[in-house]
Amino acid sequence: MNERVSLGRRLAAITIDWLACYAVISAVSGGIGQMGPERSPSILALFYGEVLVLTILQGASLGQKLFGIKVVRFSDGGELRPLQVLVRTSLLVLVVTAVTYDENGRGIHERASGSILNRV
Repeated sequence: MNERVSLGRRLAAITIDWLACYAVISAVSGGIGQMGPERSPSILALFYGEVLVLTILQGASLGQKLFGIKVVRFSDGGELRPLQVLVRTSLLVLVVTAVTYDENGRGIHERASGSILNRV
């Protein structure tokens, strides 16, 4: 029915989205030299908004558009309803949060909560 998208294209698209958001936050916060771990929540929030809004409006984020990817309903290939996009994007951000680390090995969720994992 629909042609599937490879993991490589998915990762490339999400990387473009993340780097675009990083560039915007960097530009408005005084440049890359001014970027620190405290900017990560801002990047994540912009990433969430970018993916959410563009997927609702055009069926794809910036990175997905560049790689010829469109998000559609599994059942019939139609456009997603806004609630479906909200659920999809929220779950995506939860995963990104869990796998994005700083120089101390802390994820965004750990920095936001002021926590760190230690071996016992």
